[in-house]
Amino acid sequence: MGLGMLPIRTATEAGAAQPLLSVRDLRVTFAMDEGVVRAVDGASFDVLPGQVVGIVGESGCGKSVTMRAILQIVDKPGRIAGGEILFRRRLGQAGAETEETVDLARLPPRGSAMRSIRGAEIALIPQEPMAAFSPVHTVGEQIIEAILLHWRQWRPDGRPLSRTEARQITGDLFRDVGISMPDQRVDAYSWQLSGGLRQRAMIAMALSCKPRLLIADEPTTAIDVTTQAQVLALLRDLQRKYGMAIIFITHDLGVIAQMASYVVVMYLGRVMEEGPVDEIFHAPKHPYTRALLRSMPSLYGQARVALPVISGSLPHPFNRPSGCPFHPRCGDVLPGRCASRVPSLQPVGERQSASCFLYHDVADPA
Repeated sequence: MGLGMLPIRTATEAGAAQPLLSVRDLRVTFAMDEGVVRAVDGASFDVLPGQVVGIVGESGCGKSVTMRAILQIVDKPGRIAGGEILFRRRLGQAGAETEETVDLARLPPRGSAMRSIRGAEIALIPQEPMAAFSPVHTVGEQIIEAILLHWRQWRPDGRPLSRTEARQITGDLFRDVGISMPDQRVDAYSWQLSGGLRQRAMIAMALSCKPRLLIADEPTTAIDVTTQAQVLALLRDLQRKYGMAIIFITHDLGVIAQMASYVVVMYLGRVMEEGPVDEIFHAPKHPYTRALLRSMPSLYGQARVALPVISGSLPHPFNRPSGCPFHPRCGDVLPGRCASRVPSLQPVGERQSASCFLYHDVADPA
């Protein structure tokens, strides 16, 4: 599918004057017996209303931890060590709604404010739905519970939903996500469903409270290629129907080309480059982005020739390199500069930004 065929709303089409979500200098650490792991080390990016932002990078670069920090569900001994997560939340009833900007990083993870946002205004599609669903409760019961917990998303007039109404909404959601025989599947357990149906049921749960922001954490990892294409098409259709913003996390650049309008490239917890999907794919600036794109198979590639690989491997969490985190694997390293200073994310051109001394000499003060 070509980039021009995607039914994705850009920021301009969404009428966005300011970001729905702004992550600023986010730092997440894990205090271990061996030392402190900096899983996210100063990441910054924005998500506009109605925009699909793809976050890419190798496994272990901090993509999933960043998203868990946004939802305040970082596992212990992890904690948010610094930065801001600014989110524009809704207040008031339908027709008289107002907005306020709240710093999610400052909210208690188990507090009422965070719990009213988590699931209702920011929803998550986890990597493995089999592990996310309870095996001793039907998938319908788990979705009904979420709807009853956040019933104001469906009934802003102040009248609580009944369980019968919540079940009807669940059936309608199952139809929206393409689950056949929804009235029967509502009473099924997760282990009775195929991988594709479980993924669709998890998408229905994520949509059960009409979120403004949907986080999809590698939602196509555990399913076959045919089902993956169906799930991606479903997410595109739902994004167009509901007008929600999506953060799509994956290491598959082909998926990003199909889904995203804006791309954030991460490495070792830092943003290496960001920009519109066309610029990232056709005019990448950072050496790491170029290396990732070179490693993609191509229909026009020469037969029986090994794909280029990025030299070396991700450093051990307790042995991070000094200076630019990518410099030990970079073919464009600048002697005496990249190994001693950390580049800051700065504009490169009109719509792209990169953390690289090839384009500027601005170092991160931290």
